[in-house]
Amino acid sequence: MKVELCAASLDAIKVAKDLGFDRIELCQTLEQGGLTPSPGMIEYALAYGIETHVLIRPRPGGFIYSEDEIEIVLRDVRECKEIGANGVVVGILDAKSEIHVGAMERVKELAGNMQVTFHRAFDDTVQYDKSMDILINLEIDRILSSGLCSNVDIGMPILKEMKRYASGSIEIMVGGGVNLANLDQIIREVNPDAVHFSATRKHLLDEESYFSESILKIDPERAKKMLDLARS
Repeated sequence: MKVELCAASLDAIKVAKDLGFDRIELCQTLEQGGLTPSPGMIEYALAYGIETHVLIRPRPGGFIYSEDEIEIVLRDVRECKEIGANGVVVGILDAKSEIHVGAMERVKELAGNMQVTFHRAFDDTVQYDKSMDILINLEIDRILSSGLCSNVDIGMPILKEMKRYASGSIEIMVGGGVNLANLDQIIREVNPDAVHFSATRKHLLDEESYFSESILKIDPERAKKMLDLARS
């Protein structure tokens, strides 16, 4: 089982590398669920020597995008390939909240030899089996999901069904509320191909500045405990 850290800062990149995480999902603005990071940040992560899969998400909110937004997604995928990223993490839905087949075909084509993960946009779809069939046919590498629910605790029963249904045809990576309290149960009951978490705490950044912000900051101790538990 692979262990992936959702990394939204330089500190998180360093923690992932130093602790020996298998890979990172690189993003920024984790407080809004994660957005596409800058090219410089992608290059930094790759230079630091960690397997880097880049979140491609042009804005906060849901995943039914306009044609212009889809164009931005495709441009970002192309740029990630040029930079040398190991993979991209993308999710695009159509007006019926189903997998946008045409857009994902273009993503897959542009990605070339990069791996493609379909992220938690999957959880906004209605039928997990229908959505999985589409992604399997598109030869997407993995699905990041909390079981069509807001978090893994609620979605655990569907995650178990998804893992059985996948039958090795596509990887199932569990994410969305993974923590020290439920990680062992997830591993025992779902037996996922990978787990995904951020191991963060709320932190007031630059408290003395007029522009101080509350952010989600990596907690190295929590990250280590979760990594050790996942590998025990």
